[in-house]
Amino acid sequence: MNLYLRYFDKETLVTNVNDAITFLGSISEIGMNPVLEADVREYVESDVYYPKRYKIRPRVYFIIIKTEAATMLDFKEKRAVHGGTADSREKVLPPVMSRLNDDLFGWYEGEIDFKRVLQVPGTGKFQYRDTRFVARCKANSGLECYNRIVDYLRQRVDSRSQFPSVKGKNFKFHYLGMCK
Repeated sequence: MNLYLRYFDKETLVTNVNDAITFLGSISEIGMNPVLEADVREYVESDVYYPKRYKIRPRVYFIIIKTEAATMLDFKEKRAVHGGTADSREKVLPPVMSRLNDDLFGWYEGEIDFKRVLQVPGTGKFQYRDTRFVARCKANSGLECYNRIVDYLRQRVDSRSQFPSVKGKNFKFHYLGMCK
């Protein structure tokens, strides 16, 4: 695994943590010290594949990204994204996302957390309140279940209420089967 490092317009692709620390030490503004060096080594040795940002001063960072790319050109053209194959990327998808469009007629239980506009008694002003709504409905897929719930709510709550994305964490559904 290689490491991509960038600080403003200075960037490099290195093959090991020692080269990364040498690159960071060559930039005087970063101020390489033993604590930062230990943190970089810990990040590189960990199983975390998310990019890591290090704060130098307010609104100034450098970034480290783990990559399978052999050259800078491969990295820039995203040819060696971690996880490589399409099969492994599909396994990373949340189960709800992969089942959302499955065509399976029957009863679904959908749960949606949305921002509902309500009037505050006494002041007459309006505010958003987090509201959970659970319903059972007949549908052909999880997506249709979401659409039916949102259509139902739009007819019954203030039009300024905000509904989450069907793909977000604020909508969940379960297939209950053919009979209720």
